Amino acid sequence: MDKKQILIVDDEIEIADLIEIYLVNEGYSVLKAYSGVDALKILDKESIQLVILDIMMPGIDGLEVCRRIRKEKNIPILIVSAKSEDMDKILGLTIGADDYITKPFNPLELLARVKSQLRRYLYLSPQPTNHLEEDAINMNGLIINKETHRITLFNQEINLTPIEFDILLLLASSPGKVFTVDEIFQKVWKEDYLESDNTVRVHIRKIREKMEIDSKQPFFIKTVWGVGYKFEIPV
Repeated sequence: MDKKQILIVDDEIEIADLIEIYLVNEGYSVLKAYSGVDALKILDKESIQLVILDIMMPGIDGLEVCRRIRKEKNIPILIVSAKSEDMDKILGLTIGADDYITKPFNPLELLARVKSQLRRYLYLSPQPTNHLEEDAINMNGLIINKETHRITLFNQEINLTPIEFDILLLLASSPGKVFTVDEIFQKVWKEDYLESDNTVRVHIRKIREKMEIDSKQPFFIKTVWGVGYKFEIPV
């Protein structure tokens, strides 16, 4: 099996080298960039399955790199940053990052998050299937194909990140069921996380912006105040 290739983007060489050691020991192929410009050049030339991205870099910062990646690619982006305020995390997730971990970090936790994101992303490029009905949720104009991770709404394709897709699939697979934010985080991220509330809400907001006519008056994903979220089948 080909090695999965990960791009580390961090202007702190020691940190990039440390992350590389752990990833290589786990069997991953690693490329490193010490600036946003170099990272974008590598992404244009190489097949990258996941990006580990610092925010604070000279020139093009990590947030701008994240924005540019998201314009063209759905690969997982894991932000690793010294900026630990909630608003920094929310901003990172809002512009397209799939996960956010703060420095200093436990390398084993970083590895666990990398593996989780890669498992999810690998479903984006499966072999074609002829069993559409078995592998898709089809309800009143919305089709969610579990096999290809392709979503169409009234024949218009909706582009979601891997995390966003998994959240939508979870909710749409049980219409009417109310999921708490903790349940959503545990089922999608496969871990307990005390700060799951903001993380889940940011991703829900992004899903609504992409598929709802009016994200402030959602048609599909409803907020159950004080409890969580549920998916409703349009009638």
